[in-house]
Amino acid sequence: MNRTTLSLIAATVALAAVTGFATLNEPDAPAADTAEAAAVLPVERTGLLCPAPSASDLAETTYTSFTPVTKGAGSDGSAQLQAAPRESTDPATEDDGKTTEDGTPTGDTDADKAADDNAADDKKTAAAKPVLTPKVPGTPVTGETSGADGPALVGTAEGGFAPGWTVQQTTQVTAGNGRGLLGVTCTAPDTEFWFPGVSTAADRTDYVHLTNPDDSAAVADIELYGKDGAVATTVGEGLTIPAHSSEPILLSTLTGEKQDDLTVHVNVRSGRVGAAVQALDDKLGGDWLAASTDPAGTLVVPGIPKDATAVRLVVFAPGDADADLKVQLASPTGLITPAGQETLHVKGGMTTAVDLGDVTRGEAGSLVLTPADGSAPVVAAVRVVRGKGDKQESAFIPATGPVVARASVVGNGAKDTTLSLTAPTGTAKVKVTASAGTGGGTAASKTYTIGQGTTQDVQLPVPAGLKGTYALTVENLSAGTPVYASRTLTATNGGIPGFTVQTLPDDRGTVAVPEADEDLTVLQK
Repeated sequence: MNRTTLSLIAATVALAAVTGFATLNEPDAPAADTAEAAAVLPVERTGLLCPAPSASDLAETTYTSFTPVTKGAGSDGSAQLQAAPRESTDPATEDDGKTTEDGTPTGDTDADKAADDNAADDKKTAAAKPVLTPKVPGTPVTGETSGADGPALVGTAEGGFAPGWTVQQTTQVTAGNGRGLLGVTCTAPDTEFWFPGVSTAADRTDYVHLTNPDDSAAVADIELYGKDGAVATTVGEGLTIPAHSSEPILLSTLTGEKQDDLTVHVNVRSGRVGAAVQALDDKLGGDWLAASTDPAGTLVVPGIPKDATAVRLVVFAPGDADADLKVQLASPTGLITPAGQETLHVKGGMTTAVDLGDVTRGEAGSLVLTPADGSAPVVAAVRVVRGKGDKQESAFIPATGPVVARASVVGNGAKDTTLSLTAPTGTAKVKVTASAGTGGGTAASKTYTIGQGTTQDVQLPVPAGLKGTYALTVENLSAGTPVYASRTLTATNGGIPGFTVQTLPDDRGTVAVPEADEDLTVLQK
């Protein structure tokens, strides 16, 4: 007779290794005795998805990959990004289902069939070739692509490269629709996304990019909500995203309505996808809009640039209940209320937008939305404009989650980076580490105190002997005190102040694994 002991902790670690996304040991979640009985371990597998960067021939795109050093994670494993084929969304190129007697689609010649076969082989080859492979945790690596053929990327990190793995995609477009600096942090696959701040106005060209990392097709619905509620769509339901591929979906093809402020809800009914919105403006340039954090009563939009000339807040309340929100700005000296914008009423199922003007007035600032009694949960984002006249540029900042333990952001330069930290409810200590550069250098760290209700644009540590770009890792040293963070990159081109802002939600690089209360033993004959 053999005795086989099954450990609950081993089973839990295996689950974390498969998914790479698990709940952190948040300070206020477990009771004290539960916390003492739990082990905090690094995750062992993480997946990230990057959308296709641009359709412009003038685009220059840089990818940067980084994994912070995590205690207990080891140095083995790998992180790898591969190209995902971009699928066509032009109805004119879709198969109408009609065939000739030999089964060939109507109008296809033998040459057409051969071309299709070759194209399919090319897709497989491109998708199988790694485009960015980091060598060691703690040091970022970078790669570049140019033109309109940059693919969406599907990535997986394992072992020591998994905890806190992050990838930044930054694109510069010098002219044309959506010109400027466009940046996005590649995201984990999920089944639901909210994007307040999209538009189908005549001067906007907005795409929802959906990327499927899995071996089977995903099916998703795209819902639009405007100032009067749900917007009727023609082909927004049951969209199929083939395995290991990416689909850019032009929002204006889903509805004939022209609205300045809309909220997109991506609901995945089968499989998983990564989602991001590329918003291109004829006059104000373009940028990526990342998904808002999940609906909540209290939201924080961190790091509005201090030289913003216009700020537009867009809020949506899912469901039928209305939301009444108090609007405050966390400034360097504390929480203040914008004049004339003390409260905001958001009707259930409708999108509400309000212009806040130059609300930061030359100082660092973050928006803090808090509920009135019984207020419904909401999602939110802001559109920020810098510059004046014909030299304006725009970017988006979604509401984001706090840095519970740690978060990283990559692609930072010695002179083009601003890190904003805010602590809306209590004073917090925050450690910021600048990694070695992509071409060399020595890491450096600083610790900051962020006062209650304030936002600080901190003076960054710069790696000694820096060559290339570097990563910033933010660690919250004050357990139980929420800290929110964002990073702004700038790049002026032809007098136009190009910029992009990325938020830093917690990287969920570790998971709390409870010890087994009893020895679970299976007897095997």
